[in-house]
Amino acid sequence: MTTDPQTTDPRLTNLDGFRVEIDAERARADVILARPPMNVIAMPQRDEIRKVFEALDEDARVRVIVLRAEGEHFSSGGYIKGFLEASPEHVSKLAWNIAAPARCSKPVIAANRGYTFGVGFEISLACDFRIVSETCRYALPEQKLGQIPGSGGSARLQKIVGITRTKDIVMRSKRIPGRQALDWGIATECVPDAELEAAVDALVEELRAFSPIAQRTAKKLLNDTEDASLSIAIELEGHCYSRLRQADDFREGVEAFHEKRAPRFTGS
Repeated sequence: MTTDPQTTDPRLTNLDGFRVEIDAERARADVILARPPMNVIAMPQRDEIRKVFEALDEDARVRVIVLRAEGEHFSSGGYIKGFLEASPEHVSKLAWNIAAPARCSKPVIAANRGYTFGVGFEISLACDFRIVSETCRYALPEQKLGQIPGSGGSARLQKIVGITRTKDIVMRSKRIPGRQALDWGIATECVPDAELEAAVDALVEELRAFSPIAQRTAKKLLNDTEDASLSIAIELEGHCYSRLRQADDFREGVEAFHEKRAPRFTGS
């Protein structure tokens, strides 16, 4: 992947422990954890990650965002000593910062291999898709430090797998292999380690083919109705469906279907 030389937003440069690459031709941005050997995520880095996702959300060149890491491990988690040094005000913002992928209106894919612990697991849970290698090991090991997850990990996990399995993971600091994560519905797809990049590339290309406005609408609707009653969720779905009927992309999609050609979506 090549880095777009026009990446001038200051939020995307001079980053601590990670970097951003933008491939404008493929409408793809990669947020790459790069603090070898375990890609530990430091306290200041969490603020920067939030700002990066906000910048990429505003970047017209980007349609899909991939969160990945260098090396054989996604991340062993946070910088432990930093928890003792951080102010209470800073710590109170941890969950907000790590939820940045969920708030981003664009599709976000996490590519997980090796250790994906603590905040590394939590930020992956905030992504829309989790493509995992068979080497992936998910864990929330905070109990070993006399703590609990503090960046949304237990809350998001409970929504996905239920209270029984969440207690098994959180209260026992249990490691979940990639294949088991797929079986439990945590992972979207599990592939051999050598095929991880290809699987992520294929998903990026698949998502790029859809209407950007339809993708944004679907993501926001699903996120916003996660805690809603069935009747409210159906009502909101109807409103979103009605609004999309007025979009240029919907007309293009219908016309392309009848003309038996690929649609040319513009995002309007």
